[in-house]
Amino acid sequence: MSVELNHTIVHARDNRESAEFLADILGLETGQEWGPFVPLSTANGVTLDFATIPAESITLQHYAFLVSEAEFDTAYARIRELGAPYYADPHGKQPGEINHNDGGRGIYFTDPAGHGMEIITRPYGGYES
Repeated sequence: MSVELNHTIVHARDNRESAEFLADILGLETGQEWGPFVPLSTANGVTLDFATIPAESITLQHYAFLVSEAEFDTAYARIRELGAPYYADPHGKQPGEINHNDGGRGIYFTDPAGHGMEIITRPYGGYES
């Protein structure tokens, strides 16, 4: 059996708010709440399990999602509809712009807990998996 990432826990101020925010952006559906978790599954089988914890205990993380060109267009439109700030770079120095790294498109934005989210249409290094 090859090693695959199955799931990870994403700390949030409000597990439902954060899970639904990302689900809305990415065109996904949240799963049924299980214990303290609200799951969000991706197409490659990895589940993000959102868990509510005290805000002062949240260590900000970065999550990058590889999407198709059509999915990017939909997510980008949704981010703009929400009026959510987005950037072409991870440091927020290029607000309101899209990057074209490796011949694709990408943007960075934050979720309600402050985690850095990224959508890209090409993997870094220009290779396709």
